[in-house]
Amino acid sequence: MLTKIVRTVANQLILFILIFGLYVIAHGHLTPGGGFQGGAIVVSGIVMLLVAFNSKELKKSIRERVLSVMESTGALVFAALAFAGLGTVFFYNFLVGSPIFGDIPPTGPNPGNLWTGGYIPIMNYAVGLKVIAGLSAVVLALALFASGEEMEE
Repeated sequence: MLTKIVRTVANQLILFILIFGLYVIAHGHLTPGGGFQGGAIVVSGIVMLLVAFNSKELKKSIRERVLSVMESTGALVFAALAFAGLGTVFFYNFLVGSPIFGDIPPTGPNPGNLWTGGYIPIMNYAVGLKVIAGLSAVVLALALFASGEEMEE
């Protein structure tokens, strides 16, 4: 049985880990990072909760069906954006240049022009959602297998 200190620290740190993971996902088109890296950071927080508490308690709040829906949603959004610009070319960034999703960036360095990603940030969110759900399911399944339990629907 783990101490109350470990559980308290894990409860306090999880919010910061989730915010940092979402920050990496959101700014992946401008800085090193993106959907996969941010998703892995979020899952590291879930692993921390798994270590601080146990798989039985975490299984109560995370359902396999919810993770499956999240992963499928991320994949569908990613594929829909990839096929949406198919009239020009596969993965055509059709949202860049629109007033909502950013201007067409000038050639060369353009400091201060941050909103030029088009649909790339949306794709980062889709990949992040898929990675968070997929890796969480794998980690939780391994933890439950090690403890001799099964995931529920």
